[in-house]
Amino acid sequence: MNRELEYMFVQSARVWIPDAEEVWKSVELTKDYKNDDASLQLMLEDGTTIDHKLDPKTKNLPYLRNPDILVGENDLTALSYLHEPAVLHNLKVRFIDSKLIYTYCGIVLVAINPYETLPIYGTDIINAYSGQNMGDMDPHIFAVAEEAYKQMARDERNQSIIVSGESGAGKTVSAKYAMRYFATVSGSASEANVEEKVLASNPIMEAIGNAKTTRNDNSSRFGKYIEIGFDNRYRIIGANMRTYLLEKSRVVFQADEERNYHIFYQLCASANQPEFKNLRLSTANDFLYTRQGRSPVIEGVDDAKELCTTRHAFTLLGINESYQIGLFQVLAAILHLGNVEIKDRDSDSSLIAPNNRHLTAFCELVGVTYQDMSQWLCHRKLKTATETYIKPLPRLQATNARDALSKHIYAKLFNWIVEHVNKALVTNVKQHSFIGVLDIYGFETFEINSFEQFCINYANEKLQQQFNMHVFKLEQEEYMKEQIPWTLIDFYDNQPCINLIEAKMGILDLLDEECKMPKGSDDSWAQKLYNTHLKTCSLFEKPRMSNRAFIIQHFADKVEYQCEGFLEKNKDTVNEEQIHVLKASKKFDLLVELFQDEEKATTPTGQVPGTGGRTRLSIKPDKGRDTSSKEHKKTVGCQFRNSLQMLMETLNATTPHYVRCIKPNDFKLAFSFDPKRAVQQLRACGVLETIRISAAGFPSRWTYQEFFSRYRVLMKQKDVLPDKKLTCRNVLEKLVQDQDKYQFGKTKIFFRAGQVAYLEKLRADKLRAACIRIQKTIRCWLARKKYLRQRSAAITIQRFTRGYQARCLVKFMRRTQAATVIQKYQRMCVERKRYRQKQAAALAMQTILRAYMARQKYQALLREHKAVIIQKHVRGWLARCWYKRCLEAIVYLQCCIRRMRAKRELKKLKIEARSVEHFKKLNKGMENKIMQLQRKIDEQNKDNRVISEKLVSLESSYASESERMRGELGRLRGVEEDAKNKANQVSSLLEELEKLRKELSVTQQEKKTIEDWAQKYRDEMEKMVSELKDQNGLLKKEKDDLNRMIQEQSQQMTEKMTRAIAQETQQLETDLNEERSRYQNLLTEHLRLEEKYDDLKEELAHSTNVSKPGHRRTDSTHSSNESEYTYNSEYAELEDGSRVGEDVTRGMDTSLTLKLQKRVTELEQEKQSLRNELENREEQFQRARARDDAQFRKARGAELEYESLKRQELESENKKLRHDLAEMRQSLLGGAAAGAGAPGSPAYKVLLDQLNASCEELEVRKEEVLILRSQLVSQKEAMHHKDEKETMTEPSVFAKDVNKLKDADELKQAYVGVKDTNRLLEQQLQAQRRTYDSEVESLRGELQNVKEENNRQQQLLAQNLQLPPEARIEASLQHEITRLTNENLDLMEQLEKQDRTIRKLKKQLKVYSKRIGEMGAGQAEGQTSPGQMVEEPIHPVNIPRREKDFQGMLEYKKEDEMKLVKNLILELKPRGVAVNLIPGLPAYILFMCLRHADYVNDDQKVRTLLTSTINSIKKILKKRGDDFETVSFWLANTCRFLHCLKQYSGDEAFMKHNTSRQNEHCLSNFDLAEYRQVISDLAIQIYQQLVKCMENILQPMIVSGMLEHETIQGVSGVKPTGLRKRTSSIADEGTYTLDSILRQLSAFHSTMCQHGTDPELIKQVVKQLFYIIGAVTLNNLLLRKDMCSWSKGMQIRYNVSQLEEWLRDKGLMNCGAKETLEPLIQAAQLLQVKKKTEEDAEAICSMCHALTTAQIVKVLNLYTPVNEFEERVSVAFIRTIQTRLRDRSESPQLLMDTKMIYPVTFPFSPSSLALETIQIPTSLNLSFLTRV
Repeated sequence: MNRELEYMFVQSARVWIPDAEEVWKSVELTKDYKNDDASLQLMLEDGTTIDHKLDPKTKNLPYLRNPDILVGENDLTALSYLHEPAVLHNLKVRFIDSKLIYTYCGIVLVAINPYETLPIYGTDIINAYSGQNMGDMDPHIFAVAEEAYKQMARDERNQSIIVSGESGAGKTVSAKYAMRYFATVSGSASEANVEEKVLASNPIMEAIGNAKTTRNDNSSRFGKYIEIGFDNRYRIIGANMRTYLLEKSRVVFQADEERNYHIFYQLCASANQPEFKNLRLSTANDFLYTRQGRSPVIEGVDDAKELCTTRHAFTLLGINESYQIGLFQVLAAILHLGNVEIKDRDSDSSLIAPNNRHLTAFCELVGVTYQDMSQWLCHRKLKTATETYIKPLPRLQATNARDALSKHIYAKLFNWIVEHVNKALVTNVKQHSFIGVLDIYGFETFEINSFEQFCINYANEKLQQQFNMHVFKLEQEEYMKEQIPWTLIDFYDNQPCINLIEAKMGILDLLDEECKMPKGSDDSWAQKLYNTHLKTCSLFEKPRMSNRAFIIQHFADKVEYQCEGFLEKNKDTVNEEQIHVLKASKKFDLLVELFQDEEKATTPTGQVPGTGGRTRLSIKPDKGRDTSSKEHKKTVGCQFRNSLQMLMETLNATTPHYVRCIKPNDFKLAFSFDPKRAVQQLRACGVLETIRISAAGFPSRWTYQEFFSRYRVLMKQKDVLPDKKLTCRNVLEKLVQDQDKYQFGKTKIFFRAGQVAYLEKLRADKLRAACIRIQKTIRCWLARKKYLRQRSAAITIQRFTRGYQARCLVKFMRRTQAATVIQKYQRMCVERKRYRQKQAAALAMQTILRAYMARQKYQALLREHKAVIIQKHVRGWLARCWYKRCLEAIVYLQCCIRRMRAKRELKKLKIEARSVEHFKKLNKGMENKIMQLQRKIDEQNKDNRVISEKLVSLESSYASESERMRGELGRLRGVEEDAKNKANQVSSLLEELEKLRKELSVTQQEKKTIEDWAQKYRDEMEKMVSELKDQNGLLKKEKDDLNRMIQEQSQQMTEKMTRAIAQETQQLETDLNEERSRYQNLLTEHLRLEEKYDDLKEELAHSTNVSKPGHRRTDSTHSSNESEYTYNSEYAELEDGSRVGEDVTRGMDTSLTLKLQKRVTELEQEKQSLRNELENREEQFQRARARDDAQFRKARGAELEYESLKRQELESENKKLRHDLAEMRQSLLGGAAAGAGAPGSPAYKVLLDQLNASCEELEVRKEEVLILRSQLVSQKEAMHHKDEKETMTEPSVFAKDVNKLKDADELKQAYVGVKDTNRLLEQQLQAQRRTYDSEVESLRGELQNVKEENNRQQQLLAQNLQLPPEARIEASLQHEITRLTNENLDLMEQLEKQDRTIRKLKKQLKVYSKRIGEMGAGQAEGQTSPGQMVEEPIHPVNIPRREKDFQGMLEYKKEDEMKLVKNLILELKPRGVAVNLIPGLPAYILFMCLRHADYVNDDQKVRTLLTSTINSIKKILKKRGDDFETVSFWLANTCRFLHCLKQYSGDEAFMKHNTSRQNEHCLSNFDLAEYRQVISDLAIQIYQQLVKCMENILQPMIVSGMLEHETIQGVSGVKPTGLRKRTSSIADEGTYTLDSILRQLSAFHSTMCQHGTDPELIKQVVKQLFYIIGAVTLNNLLLRKDMCSWSKGMQIRYNVSQLEEWLRDKGLMNCGAKETLEPLIQAAQLLQVKKKTEEDAEAICSMCHALTTAQIVKVLNLYTPVNEFEERVSVAFIRTIQTRLRDRSESPQLLMDTKMIYPVTFPFSPSSLALETIQIPTSLNLSFLTRV
């Protein structure tokens, strides 16, 4: 021990020290502790250093703080150090930082009231906790409820949930949510909605038993124990409620800031309603009993609305409106009674003023006389042995008597309501087990404690004792189970305190004895207590300064009780005469009912009752005793003790579960934690006692595998043995020297408190040493690497330095040698200088001469060079001019050629646009469009004519202008000739020149002026030309900008249209999926109603069998679930309708036997009366039957006549249609030569009118024909069945079943009504879908046309902008003419198409007329011999057969149909078919049989075959719906059958996929489009059943394989766990792993492929499965704190990658399955990313787009480090995330919907298999089928 202390109390170790404000404060050691140290050197969190003195006697060291990785644990017992500061700190961290209000403490759930509504109680959370182990999920009230429910079902033992805590701690809410959980997960055993009634009792009890206090706005002022009953299938069948200690004093008095019971304020708030006018109520401030607290309103609560909720709950529980009004009358009377003012008459008497308004209202409401009530409110009756006296009361005593009456009335009313609530919740079904929910007050201690607090604390003593014993028992069982030595643990036993209260001569006994004394008082009772217990009991004390109080040392604290008022509250009496007055009420029956069991309640001493406290109301007085004996009336204390004893017996007979509610602060602040208040409640509720008991033993428990996995790092390689148990034993003996610190169990290792922390420190030190070693090695490697780099650099520097020095030496040597050479040559130069001077003089003259000659030659070369440059530029300019002209010509030629090609392409596109496929998309309103287009053509022709006229006028004006210009040109030429002639006269003018010379001098000046003006004009012109050039450049630039803008706008418009189309397409797909999902939900609801109908039918048959075991009647008809039809089934005989009744007479007691005997007698009498009534009705039935037969025959003849007339009318209508078509044909042929068929012509209008009329008439006649045919067949079948019944059914047997048939008919009518409703809904849905599809197609076509027109207009605009104005006009005219021509061609093609349509309609009319005629003939034959209607065929058709060429049909006889369905569907084994036969063989065989029925034109055979097939598939799926292979097999075959119906339907859309041989096999007589819809609905139902079946198989594997299993070994560390062990992450034998999931998925995939399931359907199934895997995994991740860690994120990402690899291997990457895992992938990434800075928050917000804000915040709150080296997420970072995600618009739901199923589609998948090649194996036993 000393070694461990020295090891743990070292520098930097953290400990807890007491603190006045925070209770416990965390500090850190700054110096190692030694054994002889008298103090500890500590440092606070703010850096302050303190010296903590140790107790010199005990030397007790402070509490050690747990490692950070253990802080925030789900279970407090998982903490290594179990003590008060560790518990308080763990709760605070979870509550404040993680916003988690629930925490386990061993078997106790600690619930802290958040004072805020949290989204953690929804149905999705309930479903997530349902079926889960308690330790596998985060703490929750639902986990406790699930554990109780599971143990009840598993152990066959009743359960109890004990909810306790202070007022305002949330007890009532916790109990309410527990009951809601039971109601949700179990359901009810009947249709009476028992679970709704159980929940409906809550608002009633809250209204009459809850009130606002200073601590809680909805405080329960009574205790209650609700037993929720379950049957043997563990479904809710009823409930029962017991109540304890109602606080009656609140009725007449409330402290400041408190209210009376809610129901009073609800009534006052609804006083203005008409039904409450007679109550004479007003606001709550007008009544004494509701205004004393001066706080009549609760913020956020609407009392009027709450009254509506209360009344609705009353109605749901069977309390009718009259009783409700009576209850409200009593409550209003109590309010009026409180306002009755009593005045002093004198010092000893009092009076009530006459005609007191409130007393009058009270008397009228309760139906008593004003005189009697006013008399006994102010007087009382005293009785002696011989005489009776009436004594007046002083005002104070009279007021107290009035208040006592008010309390008594309210208590009786409360008792009556509880009794009727229990009656409403009771059931006749035998209760198999129950779960009790105890909502009871916690330990209370106030400044002044009275009788109420005494009783409450007494109850808590009993509950604490039971709790301690249960915890002790669990600990002992665990030790004995693990076979470890058991030593008695010392724990606090509060039996002495209980004996002090309830034992003989205890406090309650002395109190009851004092109450019997004539002059008993509180003072004398206190003296008896002092004399009896002060010296004998150490738990009883007397206050020093008081003689009227006493102190009891309870388990939680010492409490001082004031004796004043104990006796009166224990007596709880009321004036007997006042009760007699109320009992005498003749107008108010409810009041009399309240007091019918009232006993005389006067006190033995005759004193006036005082203000009472609380009383228990569920204990009824014993009727067997003498009611006139006042001494035998039980006191409140005695009643409470007895009821408490009954409660303890009930709890001891059940398995208890504990919920301790904690109030975090006294100010109702959301998520505010007051450590002082929390510690007080933890000490009072027994949580710390649980911790102490656990700490006294071995609180930490590890399995050997978990210990080995966690502490493998502390072992050496040689220590690891094959036997892990022996390995753990050897290692522990080395690590922990003290053998008492641990024990080896059978499967677990048990540790003392603190040992796990010691091992964790060893592990952390070992890891830290390993980290240091790794760091040392890495740093050595880095240092050596740096040294080698530096050494290499130094060698390089040395090399370059030595090279530099060598180069310097070489340079010096070279300079020395150069100096010697210079000297040599310098001497030579001196000698040569003289020679050079002479030579230079000679050369000077030569130089001057040569220079002159060179300059002359240079000038010549320069001039020649400049001339060459001028020539070069001139030639370049000429070449560029020629090149520009050529380029313009080439560009123009290219434009012309491209325009020509574009026109050709445009024409080709228009021709393609006018193809047949294009016009197939036109809707039925094409005739209107033709008329519109014709009108548009006429208008455009008019416009063309106007334009042509304008063009002609322009041409004429142009011609006239041209003539004028020609004339002007001729005139100018004449002037020119004149000028030439006059030029000849120059000679004559020369003479005049001399004259003009004289004038020349005069004009010189003018010339000069003109020249100046010309120069100026020239400059201005040059300037103008430059400006024009600039403007031209600007215009060109503007033109380029405009062209660019046009192109950009065109591109933008194109992109915009593309985006709009994409958005519209996406929206259409979304809407389509929503419609498809809505439709499939309707199908699911329809299936549920059908199953419900079948169940009711079976129950009816079962009841028939039970009541008459000797007679069993089997229904011969069975209704299918098709939306369009109701079919008769001939295979109902195959269903087994017999059920074995349960024995309901087990375990009856004597009273129950007597009741049952009485009930049997009543039933015998009722049976005799029913038998007599049955005989009378038999006679009436015989008479009515004969009368109905006559009426039926008469009606039958009238119906046949009507049908004959209808047929004749149809024939005449058909003739009329033929005549109309002939007229249309003649009008078209007659006017074809003269162009009469053009749009707008009379023939064209006749064509359109008659075509529309014929189409409408054709649709009407088709519907009438189908209706008539179905009526004929149904009538024949009805006649046939009627004849059979008349011949086969005996009248006596039929008469016995009259009543049963009535019930069956009612059920059938109800079911038919439901089916009609479903049919109507589905018809509306189909009509909406067809309308929607047509609108979508038309909108898409219009959008494409607009897009093409827009592109064309843009091209034309771009071309026109490049043309001159005249060319633009010509181009636009040409374009308009081309467009009109194309439209005319389109209209002509449409007209031709209409001609083809008319010819096709004529052919169809002929076919329908022929069929109607044949049907009429068949009917005429049927009318001649009604008796032969069953035997003779309806449609005698000769079936041609070709034996040599097999046509792909199978013939069977009508009587073999049942055998066909039985062998091919009901008795077929999918496994053998999938392995040995071709996929979809049953579907092919059924379709080939259907083809033959179509070939012979036998509609009845077609109908019965399809009906039988559908019903049989449903039957086999209902029988074997849990078998995946069966469901998958029939899904594949149903889809193949549906595809065959489409492929061979004859529709062109499906026929284009067929071969020519397959097209010959198309159906020829029947259109089965409606049946295709029915089979498609059946396929949808099978798909949904397949998904549910696969989900049930995968569900147990998902959490274990995806989350718990450690796929990457060694990454996840096992943290210490508490008492509630979780599922281990180590793969044990039988544990599901990821490989299990992948194998199961592969099995699903291979099975579906073997069955021939369509690949597209397989993709949809895989997508749905991956969604379920992702949703379930993410939901569990969000509810499990231990799974939210960095290593678990890595495991999840690896598992997801394995799933993606599986998709890749199967070729399913593009099925959308990967996208369904995106939320899970992002959650795993969120666990691994950094979570510190603002940049990290931004990255998380952008990354987690598939997660909601609630999910992101939840993951961050749950993030838990597994090792010390990981860091927690700070609260500030989570707030930053919430701020950034605040603007997201998303659902606030936390969990994903695991029940969501994607809407399924069945894309058409034609088969290439030829029907004539299919061979039927003999193993199918279908030899009766004949190949045709």
